[in-house]
Formats: sequence, structure tokens, C-alpha cells
Amino acid sequence: MRYEEKAKLTAARALVPVAVLATSPVLLIAGAPVRRRYLRYVYRDEAPPILDKEQGRISVHWFVVNSSLLACLCWPTEALSRLVARRG
Repeated sequence: MRYEEKAKLTAARALVPVAVLATSPVLLIAGAPVRRRYLRYVYRDEAPPILDKEQGRISVHWFVVNSSLLACLCWPTEALSRLVARRG
């Protein structure tokens, strides 16, 4: 998407929380592995940048990565995985 496409940006900004809430049961149960795998996919070497200021482009992945709702829903399983890893 380009920065100038205000309707698309508004739609993405509104639909990302809806999608996160729709998947909230899965995120509460398996949020940490899902989020880690998604971040690996977004930040892989051959992936296009999620924010390209020179060309004025932004990806919908930017809204997902910066979603505080997603981070809150993934927090319980991340805390549990840290606890299990610490106790080894």
C-alpha cells in the first residue's frame, strides 16, 4: 500500500484488530509459537520491507507487528514458555 491510499490504510488499521480478536482463542493457547513463526516469516531475508519510506509504501504486516492487542493475547503463552525454559 502507498501512504497516499488513505482508505486502504484505514481499512487495514480497522481490520487487523478484528482479525486478532477472531483468532484470540488460538492465540491464548498457542500464541508464542504462532507469533514467533509469523515474525520469522515477515523478517526473513528475501522478504520485502514492511515499511519503505523512500518509495512511500507500507505493508499490512506493519499493523500486525505493532499490534498491542496481539502482544497482549500472546503474553500468557510467552510467559509460560519462558517459565518452562528457565526450569529446564
